[in-house]
Amino acid sequence: MDQDWEDRVAAAWAAFDDYAEEDAGEFRAVIDALAGELPEGSPLGLFERACAWDSTGHSDKAVPLYREALDGGLSEVSGYKGRRAKIQLASSLRNLGRAEEGVKLLTPELDAPSDELDDAVRACLALCLSGLGRDREGLSLVLGALAPHLPRYQRSMANYARLLVEPGE
Repeated sequence: MDQDWEDRVAAAWAAFDDYAEEDAGEFRAVIDALAGELPEGSPLGLFERACAWDSTGHSDKAVPLYREALDGGLSEVSGYKGRRAKIQLASSLRNLGRAEEGVKLLTPELDAPSDELDDAVRACLALCLSGLGRDREGLSLVLGALAPHLPRYQRSMANYARLLVEPGE
């Protein structure tokens, strides 16, 4: 879609916190109207609708829309939004008690080309792992993501992260 549409979507999301919880339907209607400007089945529109349902507490309604957006080529239209959809889908799956599906979805993202979403991938994957009782693996991911951001102790924290999951540790 064009930049004007993207700008209007960004503006709608920037105003999200202005909506009271009881006005969630109104916010979803704004996003739905924007998505409705796109061709039927557009992965961008499906993604935005999924985000709106997800952000207003309806993971159950978001999951099929995320899947449809990804299956419809969202990653080809926007690699960034495709990666966001995977992160958000994994989070929604975890919320629905399907953390194993979230782990399967996000694990390949650890080897994807690096971008600003790397830490979000690790954080969400850590939550999914924790949901499966695999807390040491999750903690390792979170410490590994945190280490580069620390003013000191980067090497130590990275090593501690690695040692949490090495065999025999």
